[in-house]
Amino acid sequence: MLDFNAVAEFSRHHCVAICAFLVPTNLILTSLTLFCVAQIRPTMPVSLASGIASVFALSLFFHVSTWLMVGVVMIPTFVLLSLGAICLFINLWAALKRERVQKYLRFGWHFLVELVGRSNSFKNSSSRL
Repeated sequence: MLDFNAVAEFSRHHCVAICAFLVPTNLILTSLTLFCVAQIRPTMPVSLASGIASVFALSLFFHVSTWLMVGVVMIPTFVLLSLGAICLFINLWAALKRERVQKYLRFGWHFLVELVGRSNSFKNSSSRL
């Protein structure tokens, strides 16, 4: 039988190592999910990427919850909790509403290209002066 107190104590004892692994993993796997959606992949790869990323987001969420259970309320606690929640939301949203996420990613891409184009034209016009 798995003792929850022992797991929570392990989580708190190895906090730096767990966070050092989970934070980049969440960011990379959530980016992979968004990449699969942007590349208009079939449902299976998007669901698989989203499911794996959601597992890591939930594990970050539960890791931070062990700190909240013992009364540690600090800024890093809320930042990590927010990161886990945002990654979980993005992954579930990408799995359930792929077309809508694709639309927002296309809009963001076009906005970024337009912004870079304006920046380059501003640089070119100011260098002529």
